[in-house]
Amino acid sequence: MAESRTGSSQEQSPSGLPIKPIPGNYGIPILSPIYDRLHYYYFQGHMSYFKSHAAKNNSTVVRMNMAPGIFMSHNPRVVAVLDAKSFRVLFDPSKVEKKDIVTGTYMPSLSLYSGIRPMAFLDTTEQLHSSLKSFSFHLLASRKSHFIPSFHEAYSSLFDLVETKLASGPVEFNSLNQSSVFDFTCNAFLGAVPSEVIGPSASNKAAIWLLFQLHPLVSRLTKFIPWPIEDLLLHCVPLPPCLTRSDYKALEEFFSKAGESLLEDAANKFGLSHHVALHNLIFMTTFNANAGFKIFMTILLKWLTYGGETLHRRLAQEIRSAVKPSNGTITLNALENMELAKSVVSEALRLDPPVENQFGRARTDIIIESHDTAFRVKKGEVICGYQPLAMRDEKVFTNAEEFIPDRFVGEGKKLLEYVYWSNGPETVAPATGNKQCSGKDMVLLVGRLFVAHIFLRYDTFSAVHDGMLLGLEPRMVFKSVKKASDH
Repeated sequence: MAESRTGSSQEQSPSGLPIKPIPGNYGIPILSPIYDRLHYYYFQGHMSYFKSHAAKNNSTVVRMNMAPGIFMSHNPRVVAVLDAKSFRVLFDPSKVEKKDIVTGTYMPSLSLYSGIRPMAFLDTTEQLHSSLKSFSFHLLASRKSHFIPSFHEAYSSLFDLVETKLASGPVEFNSLNQSSVFDFTCNAFLGAVPSEVIGPSASNKAAIWLLFQLHPLVSRLTKFIPWPIEDLLLHCVPLPPCLTRSDYKALEEFFSKAGESLLEDAANKFGLSHHVALHNLIFMTTFNANAGFKIFMTILLKWLTYGGETLHRRLAQEIRSAVKPSNGTITLNALENMELAKSVVSEALRLDPPVENQFGRARTDIIIESHDTAFRVKKGEVICGYQPLAMRDEKVFTNAEEFIPDRFVGEGKKLLEYVYWSNGPETVAPATGNKQCSGKDMVLLVGRLFVAHIFLRYDTFSAVHDGMLLGLEPRMVFKSVKKASDH
């Protein structure tokens, strides 16, 4: 306890910060959660919603309601952590539980996963979590040599198609990317291409299954549905899982055959049943990897577009120099030597992480600290971290709102510990005892591959950022490309 200027004692945290009540409130039951949901999705948008609550309460730790709110969630109340320091509590397994909370205050129907709880919904204290995460590490390690050639195959075809279509006018990247990224991910993990096995509708089947899980988090599904009707359809009642059963069955058959050897390893090396391993393999590949890459590619393209020709020239020079020792071929060593490209990828992930929110539930009564104040969170309270705001913390990053391509070059690499997109600092490795993304290094690799592929192929390009799709990914439209002049 410390004595204040008035002579009264004030409780302090172990590091000496004053402990104060968490500001903010949850408003009127039923009405306020609905009001807040509409502002989150339609009237303000995600970033402005969190910023307005922080500004109103003059605090980066604040009580608020979190979408989708009532009807979809039994309790929309959260403690939001919105700065780089307080956010880190979500990475401490001793303080927060991650059971059934990866999607926030609501839980998708387990019938979407054939009745199992995928690893993402398991807490670190559950034994199955350790076995499944070990299996995920095995998957990534055993298929690592296939990542680069699978990417080259999928994205060479994509950009061939972009160039062909540009002859007739602007080309939307997102629709082409949906198929390419699913083919790449499955080929990299399983050695099979779903568009060849299932057919051209393979990526649509995956997208529909994802929508049935994530519809409470999306908005602006189509311009033809007025937002009040969309809100009723997407944010008030769960979509019936039976409507996507045939799509999931097609995925199940594909993964069962293509992943046969991996499923045998799951049983023999990690003690996992065929049922649990199969449906986790589908989730890891289609939800974790495919969906994440799909959003991430468009985010990268957006920031490369904003960087303009000056950045494009710098990247092209670096990338082409890096691949010269390997006769123009992209290798792991070449990617490791692309310092600017690596920084661009991390900067894009800092500003626009593919997964915006992280959640946890306090295991016990805990103290969390912002930069200048401490707060007490009671056992069982849900903590919500909004990453795009926490990673724009002006007390950590200079000109935090700006895209600075070489922010993480040289001494700037020290700031990577505040880049949290992977559910952990970028300087920390995923492990069975934490909830950090198993494929963190693969995400970074794929981001660098994407940048390198573009600037080995083109000197520059022109594109526009034309709004958001589902409120989750930038809609990117190519206007022109200029073929590489010296490669």
